Amino acid sequence: MSQDYEETLAKMQGPASLDAGSAADYIALMKPRVMSLVVFTALVGMIMAPGGFGENGLHPVLAIAALALISVGAGASAALNMWYDADIDAIMSRTKDRPVPSGRVSKDSALVFGLWVSGLAVMGMAVMINYLSAALLAFTIFFYAVIYTMFLKRATAQNIVIGGAAGALPPVIGWAAAANSLSIEPLIYFAIIFFWTPPHFWALALIKNDDYKAANVPMLPVTRGEKATLRQIVAYSIVLLGVTLLPYTMGFSGLFYAAGASVLGLIFVGMCVYLAFSKDQQRNRIAGMTFVYSIFYLFLLFVLLPADKLVGA
Repeated sequence: MSQDYEETLAKMQGPASLDAGSAADYIALMKPRVMSLVVFTALVGMIMAPGGFGENGLHPVLAIAALALISVGAGASAALNMWYDADIDAIMSRTKDRPVPSGRVSKDSALVFGLWVSGLAVMGMAVMINYLSAALLAFTIFFYAVIYTMFLKRATAQNIVIGGAAGALPPVIGWAAAANSLSIEPLIYFAIIFFWTPPHFWALALIKNDDYKAANVPMLPVTRGEKATLRQIVAYSIVLLGVTLLPYTMGFSGLFYAAGASVLGLIFVGMCVYLAFSKDQQRNRIAGMTFVYSIFYLFLLFVLLPADKLVGA
């Protein structure tokens, strides 16, 4: 172990308090860029729920509060992830400048922050919204911080497949916040994000393969190689295309959504196939394009759902 790495580990240690780091550092602990997509999918879940929000549904003020609490809960789970993964983050170029491995926030402070904010988010959801959405938020935080971060991530190449369930739950929580019940629709939204996550993340993992090797994280490109990963990316993109059409085939969205989802999905499948047949020297560039498109793909899919509802109305 190098002297620099030992010094970095030493910086991470600190008293169990929140006396280190600026407000910006604690915001960075919550991964705000990732949080934005979480909040948006939760909002769509609310809009699509019976009554949505407004006169016949959740009061707009409570809807805003619910979205804020969902985002805070997601941020808290991210902080707990950074606390536990500080040793890995210190090795990887993509994450070494995060608040904990850089020494701007101590590990203990990150843990205390994550736990307190998690508790506040769940309690706020229970008091202000309803118990069902609070329970789902608590489960999401637990699944991401404990099941995925502490166990799956370091144990299996299927880490991102199983762990993707945590990132797929926000629209379900949003639906539960508005309707105080669940049905097949939010479960389909869950399935869309669940099957989207592996090809989305594996495209990034191809680019950062050396980092994952150095950190000894068993991502699929590390354990099975690039060829197997590329085959899995294509397979998941095809399955995802079918899953995204379920809202139409099951009768709770119209042709507007179906047409848009089909076009977006075929483009994504095409990009994944193009990536699979790319030459070694071009692979990282095409993987980067695929990764970026996947984010817009999911965003636009969840734009289409309420837009289709508005067109139908």
